[in-house]
Amino acid sequence: MVIGTSLLNRTDDMEKKTVGILQIAFAVAIAAAVLYFSADIASLGTYGYIGAFLIALLSSATIFFPAPGWAVVVAMSATLNPIALGVVAGIGSAIGELTGYVAGDGIRGMMNDRIKEMKKIEALVQRYDVLAIFVLAFIPNPLFDVAGLAAGGLKISWWRFVLACAAGRVLRYILLAMIGAFAVSLLT
Repeated sequence: MVIGTSLLNRTDDMEKKTVGILQIAFAVAIAAAVLYFSADIASLGTYGYIGAFLIALLSSATIFFPAPGWAVVVAMSATLNPIALGVVAGIGSAIGELTGYVAGDGIRGMMNDRIKEMKKIEALVQRYDVLAIFVLAFIPNPLFDVAGLAAGGLKISWWRFVLACAAGRVLRYILLAMIGAFAVSLLT
């Protein structure tokens, strides 16, 4: 009986590792594809609000390699309503952040003990839950990917992660779009 239980535990561990590797591979493949096509992403701006949604989604899908989608969205505020622009870009950005969330679920055991910032942000996310995700999504910072990794690793439900992230990103993009529209009005 002990041998059978030990074999089942090993099989379960192998399955978890396989799923983790697949999750990491998925996130890396998405990020690599976005980086590869990053020069073409700005051209999506010609599609208006749908373009803003896709630009924000794709630029947020990278992990640790920032794509400047926010700059394109700010430029789009010259011709689009800043509030509507902020809403669609924020929602797109939140959905794009799911790549970090999925990767976090896959690499929790590998990174958790190695990166000091991961521990700090994980503690914030663990203590303040979606409030921490909201605040970290709102403020421009390169460490939000770590928050996504932490949320995935902590098994915060994906829909709560997306809602908190969307709320923070929508507010951020509305603010950026309004600043962009104001700057354009000063120049014209």
